[in-house]
Amino acid sequence: MNIVLFDDSRRDYLLPLTYMRPISEIRVGILTIREKWEHYMNTQASFLTEPYLSKKFPIRKSDDNILINGSILPNSELVKSIKKLEPRQALVVDNYIVAIRMLAEDVVNLQDVSSEEVKRADHREKTDFTYFTCNVEHLKINHPWQIFKYNDKAIADDFHLLTYKRKSARISRVDNTLFQKKNIFLEPGAKVNGAFINAEKGPVYIGKEAEVMEGAMIRGPVAVCNNSKIKMGAKIYGPATIGPHSKVGGEFEESVIFGYTNKAHEGFIGHSVIAEWCNLGADTNTSNLKNTYQQVRLYSYPQGSFVQTGEQFIGLIMGDHSKCGINTMFNTGTVVGVNANMFGEGFQRNYVPSFAWGGKSGYKQYLFEKAVEVAKAVYKRRGKTFDETEQEILKNVFDNSEKFPSR
Repeated sequence: MNIVLFDDSRRDYLLPLTYMRPISEIRVGILTIREKWEHYMNTQASFLTEPYLSKKFPIRKSDDNILINGSILPNSELVKSIKKLEPRQALVVDNYIVAIRMLAEDVVNLQDVSSEEVKRADHREKTDFTYFTCNVEHLKINHPWQIFKYNDKAIADDFHLLTYKRKSARISRVDNTLFQKKNIFLEPGAKVNGAFINAEKGPVYIGKEAEVMEGAMIRGPVAVCNNSKIKMGAKIYGPATIGPHSKVGGEFEESVIFGYTNKAHEGFIGHSVIAEWCNLGADTNTSNLKNTYQQVRLYSYPQGSFVQTGEQFIGLIMGDHSKCGINTMFNTGTVVGVNANMFGEGFQRNYVPSFAWGGKSGYKQYLFEKAVEVAKAVYKRRGKTFDETEQEILKNVFDNSEKFPSR
């Protein structure tokens, strides 16, 4: 069967994290949501997402297609239910589709799948599809803060998925201080020397060619993904994920980095989600708890205002390509868009739009040509190319971002 992961109506509520990717490319746990589905279904997935993303994340259609909600994290029971679907059958929960099986003739306009019309009773009566209620418990990412909130279970599930009946690469008890070594797994090429790793409260996964330097302290559940580095003396409190090709130093607590991001120096990041290609200057700090202990309000893109989250701990939500200077301070519940550049004294504003250049006193628009120049240089440092497709996606975000005085 051909697997297609589609973005549902919650996509805009996950901005700015979904500006540069489909929902299923969000990393929670060790793997992205797409990678989880590919492991469970034993096949490659394609995407049904926004048109401006479709060149990088194309759809693949066949005679027999299973469309799966890309915001849902898979589990064994859910996969069993999906595999039982016959053509023109769908699994639904009260207000969203979990999965739907379609034949080639049904895949004329797949955009209808993510439409709320498909779930309405009067619409169902006019179609040949049969709808079944999904009774299997599962996790669904509807808001940015759920990425770190669900990360505990997601790391444990991915750890089992990736390490089942496999043997860890060698880790020395002489050179490291280890607690619950059976819950620590190193992929080939991983290096851990002079570290303190406590896996009593959750597993610790060290990916291929990743490095944990001397004096680093890690308390699981923690995922250090492929080719990432934990700097000397870093303090990592789980549940935490450091995505591939990232560097982390200082203090990092209950947060997720998607990948290709540097927080290489001292400073505290807590209850935060940082996308790709970001750089946090030395001594960048986030507040993740209000002095009043009240619930955190967070900027919502669809509503254009700050909304109650029901959560007491939220730090920073940062979109791709954004950067901040040394000694930057982020207040509790701050949202930063794509390709923002922040610097200066004092706390940054709680909402920083995409392509903003400046600080608490105000912003100007970051010139697109300069953004592309920097992105090309950053990609080159990692042996990658910021190609025309990447530039077109970034230009779409730029064209639809807030405008500021040019100078």
